[in-house]
Amino acid sequence: MSNKGGHQARKRFGQNFLHDPGVIERIVRSINPKPDDAIVEIGPGLGALTEEILAVNPTLQVVELDRDLIPVLRTKFFNYPEFRIHESDALKFDFSQLVQDGKPLRIVGNLPYNISTPLIFHLLEQAGVVKDMHFMLQKEVVQRLAAMPGDNNYGRLGIMAQYFCKVQPLFEVGPGAFRPAPKVDSAIVRLVPHQQLPHPAKELGLLQSVVRTAFNARRKTLRKALGGLVTAEQLQALGINDGLRPENLTLADYVTIADFLADQKSAHDDVQDVSND
Repeated sequence: MSNKGGHQARKRFGQNFLHDPGVIERIVRSINPKPDDAIVEIGPGLGALTEEILAVNPTLQVVELDRDLIPVLRTKFFNYPEFRIHESDALKFDFSQLVQDGKPLRIVGNLPYNISTPLIFHLLEQAGVVKDMHFMLQKEVVQRLAAMPGDNNYGRLGIMAQYFCKVQPLFEVGPGAFRPAPKVDSAIVRLVPHQQLPHPAKELGLLQSVVRTAFNARRKTLRKALGGLVTAEQLQALGINDGLRPENLTLADYVTIADFLADQKSAHDDVQDVSND
């Protein structure tokens, strides 16, 4: 199905172009762009959102993978000399290179559904250079980002997003706002990186590993799900009920387990150092 830009939406890029003016206006209002913001749009598509942001912020930069769209965007926005297009895969793109004068980035985008989860993980790693993020995502992904312990949608994505950011679901968007219409509902979410992490882990890699291991066996009890990492006795000593399931633990609980493992690792390394002396 073609649209007025004459560009065929490509399945391999997960493209669904936003065309509903009311929805576009509501998204822009939520973002509330200012002329001197450092704004980066991921996957501008045919430029529906781009057009509205550029009208306020002429230094907007975009990251687009589909090289067929780049001439369309250059032509459409030729009268914005400071508009920059980075032809790149957002999953591999180093967003920190766009920071100038220490000004944190405001990242926006209608993210392709097929890469949204890995892309969010990629962006969370760069949260230190980000002021906020506003994304259109599959509604289920927004539910997972915002889920609390005990919720069916609660898991690795939500825990790690909430480790780095305050997550605010804003509003839902029906399939009719896109061409072609996707088979799922969408939603807009705002992610605001914490100025200070509420539960900083001693070793981020260990926290990620604990959370991944736990949710790989989310139906099992903690003593089974984390059996290879900690014993039931150790969990109990940390004040954590080993009979709970992974989805019942808070972010703080996971940080407690990861920090315990970090301390053990460091004690083990100290012993190794002594024995090697």
